[in-house]
Amino acid sequence: MKDAIALHKDEFLEELKQYLSIPSISSLSKHKEDVQHAAEWTAKALTGAGMENVDVIPTEGHPIVYGDWLHAEGKPTVLIYGHYDVQPEDPLDLWETPPFEPVIRDGKIFARGATDDKGQLYIHIKAVDLLMKQEGELPVNVKFVIEGEEEIASPNLGPFIKENEEKLACDAVVISDTSFIEKGQPAICTSLRGALAMELTVKTANSDLHSGTYGGGVPNSIHGLVQLLDSLHMENGRIAVEGFYEGVPEPTEELRSEMAEIPFNQTRTKKDLELEDLFGEEGFSFQERVGIRPTLEINGITGGFQGEGLKTIVPKEASAKISCRLVGSQKPEAVYEAIERHIEAYKPVGCRVSLHQFIKADPVAIDSKHPLIQAAASAYEEVYDVRPLFPKEGGSIPIVEVFGRVLKAPVVLMGFGLPTENLHAPNEHFHIENFTQGIETVCQYFKKI
Repeated sequence: MKDAIALHKDEFLEELKQYLSIPSISSLSKHKEDVQHAAEWTAKALTGAGMENVDVIPTEGHPIVYGDWLHAEGKPTVLIYGHYDVQPEDPLDLWETPPFEPVIRDGKIFARGATDDKGQLYIHIKAVDLLMKQEGELPVNVKFVIEGEEEIASPNLGPFIKENEEKLACDAVVISDTSFIEKGQPAICTSLRGALAMELTVKTANSDLHSGTYGGGVPNSIHGLVQLLDSLHMENGRIAVEGFYEGVPEPTEELRSEMAEIPFNQTRTKKDLELEDLFGEEGFSFQERVGIRPTLEINGITGGFQGEGLKTIVPKEASAKISCRLVGSQKPEAVYEAIERHIEAYKPVGCRVSLHQFIKADPVAIDSKHPLIQAAASAYEEVYDVRPLFPKEGGSIPIVEVFGRVLKAPVVLMGFGLPTENLHAPNEHFHIENFTQGIETVCQYFKKI
């Protein structure tokens, strides 16, 4: 298989370049046609790889692409999930080359979506393509479900899964949308934090006011917002919202030992990020803070005059975007209500406050000892000559919890990205060696199970 991959490598990379050149940004309405184009391109690629029953299924938002090959009688069925939508390219001026004009340099392919998730998804399409061409059949039954809304929290995929439980029935859900620990050290993620996102708005007067005429005598919306935001955390990094930690388990010594095995270089991390120091909840290591502890982060603040120069006003309105990562048995709805109560209790004099929810997703825990996950570990080991570690991922893939709960199947998070590949940032890229070795690993996995 390695020789076949090497033979077709340039062909596969040219195809991937075509895929990456489509600006399928799901969050921006002006790119709706581009997202549709990406869906149709994905469907064509599945058909070309020998998949049957390929369909571009419309939703209330962007399409879901389905395809399958179900002729391995008596063998397991694998459902492969991925997404063809991408993040916006901003800030454009920080890209060294245009984000939708893919280029290869230094053994990496640079483009928006390269590692998140078109490059990783295309590993699976090319794996089944090669197996079909080499052997005329697959060692397992395969179903593909590929969506165009992952970057906007998959609003239509959850209902689709619930409505098509029988159609999507499988023995394992395989997803490549995560990362190695570092170059050469594969990882199979065994937990994902849940997510909750919202916007807090503070209003005072019915218009912006002259700061000379009214300043010092009326409430200032930005002052009120800052005061509220500051009340959300204690000085030691702990979240100050009453009830926030309900459902957060105390880490066992076994779990803390497992977390400590994940390589982490604090000095290098600070240097890479140009930080003077790290910061987080007191009493926990960096790995624990970003993997198994909940967070509440302020993502952005808006209010008052934003233009060049100065405009001396008392602003009437200010807002902040807030996101939480959740763990254990925390429920997004309960956390949201706790934050609502906190905001109402701490709102400053003269301020009207409102909270609007955007995203919610439950946390996910996966049993690393499941045979279909251990088979994936063995496939990695055969290709990379090192057995994967089983980290707890700090990010969220909201649909993972839905797949596991509705289909009652283990979710195998076979990531091939690297933490350094700038996903969601300028100059996103994907290492070509992980693209080609990823194809080999997936082929080995299918054969093993």
